[in-house]
Amino acid sequence: MLQRKGRDISKISRAFYIGRFQPYHIGHHTVLSSIAGEVDEIIVGIGSAQRSHEPENPFTAGERVVMVSRSLKSLDIDYYVIPIEDIQRNAVWVSHLRSMTPHFDLAYTNNPLVLRLFEEAGVVVKRSPMYQREVYSGTAIRERMLTGAEWEHLVPDAVARVIGEVGGLSRLQEICADDLR
Repeated sequence: MLQRKGRDISKISRAFYIGRFQPYHIGHHTVLSSIAGEVDEIIVGIGSAQRSHEPENPFTAGERVVMVSRSLKSLDIDYYVIPIEDIQRNAVWVSHLRSMTPHFDLAYTNNPLVLRLFEEAGVVVKRSPMYQREVYSGTAIRERMLTGAEWEHLVPDAVARVIGEVGGLSRLQEICADDLR
């Protein structure tokens, strides 16, 4: 029997989890920590990978890959972080995901549309646990960044460092500034 981390690798379970991660925050990290306790490997899809430099999507796919990858190093699990561009065709979206990722056994989501698309494609779906959604939300964190409120405690330290490295705070402030000044 082939073994890895004390597990029979002929029975590896791999889960898929997608988000925009604008930015990746403690809520995401808590959910992925929970999922890590249930599976052997996680594929993290960086959704809307083509979007950046917008008020709702200030970070590039590459920046989000680094945010997630550096944060997941603290978990004892194998993971893949893969940018996924939108295709605007829901009927073939799961096929698109499958063409961009390693095989996965199940998907985690709470998004009703994503749940339905996976189910229609025959993918086993579990609802992902929610963690203080009213506190940990990308929208709320970006708003705090714009108003000067404390936000760093809402993201893993690795994410705060990446945002600093790429000038993410000033980028967000500039792209949200009124262009009529």
